[in-house]
Amino acid sequence: MILYVRSALFLIWFIAVSLVLNVVCLPLLVFPRAATVWAANKWARLLLCGLKHIAGLGMEVRGTVPNGAVLIAAKHFSMWETIALLALLREPAIVIKRELLWIPLYGWYCLKQGMIPIDRSGGASAIRRMYAAAKRAMNERQPIVIFPEGTRKKPGAPPDYKPGVAALYSFLRVPCIPMAHNSGLFWRGFLRMPGTVVVEFLEPIAPGKSRQEFMTVLETRLEDATNKLLKEPLRV
Repeated sequence: MILYVRSALFLIWFIAVSLVLNVVCLPLLVFPRAATVWAANKWARLLLCGLKHIAGLGMEVRGTVPNGAVLIAAKHFSMWETIALLALLREPAIVIKRELLWIPLYGWYCLKQGMIPIDRSGGASAIRRMYAAAKRAMNERQPIVIFPEGTRKKPGAPPDYKPGVAALYSFLRVPCIPMAHNSGLFWRGFLRMPGTVVVEFLEPIAPGKSRQEFMTVLETRLEDATNKLLKEPLRV
C-alpha cells in the first residue's frame, strides 16, 4: 500500500512541476536556446529530487559523464532515462520520435532545445533531415543521444538494434559512448520502486569503424554492461 501511495504522490509532483514550469517558462521560448535548456535542466532536477524524497528512488553514476561533441547510445527502459539525461548532460540533443513534437507546449520546448526529431516512415528525406539536425548539434558542441533500439524495451528482452545509430556514427565521425543503466527495475508503469538506479557510461568507441564492426562492438559492450547491472543486488 505504501508503494502505491508514494507512487501516486510522485505522479502528483510530476504533473504539478510540469504544468507550472511549462506555463511559467513560456516567455523563454523567445530567448536564445540556452534559456530553454536551463529550464529543462531545472525541470529534470526537480523531478529527480521528487523521486528521491517522495518515492525513495535515487541515482548513482559510474564512469565519466560525457560532454561536448559526442554520440551517446543509451538503453531505453522507461521515461526515467530521458529525465536523467536532461539533468546529467550539458545541452543534450536527443533523437526523438517526430510525433512528440505534436504535444502542446512539450513539443515547442523540444524544438527550442535542439532535439532531433526522426520520422520513421519518412524514408531518405527523413534521414537527410536527421543528418542536418545532428550536424547542427555537433557544430554547437551538443552531445547527441540516441536510443539504438528505437523504442522502450523490458529488462532482459532480446536486443533489437536499429541501423540508425550506425548511420549517425558513420556520418558524425565522433566517439560513441554507450550508456548502460537499470532503470527498468524501478520505473514500472505507474509504480516507482524504491532503490538506486545505476547509470554507467562505458568506454568510448572510437570513430572510424565500419558500420558492421561498430554495431557488433556497441551491442556487445552495451548489452554485457546492462545485463551485469540488472543482476546486481538492488540497493535502497
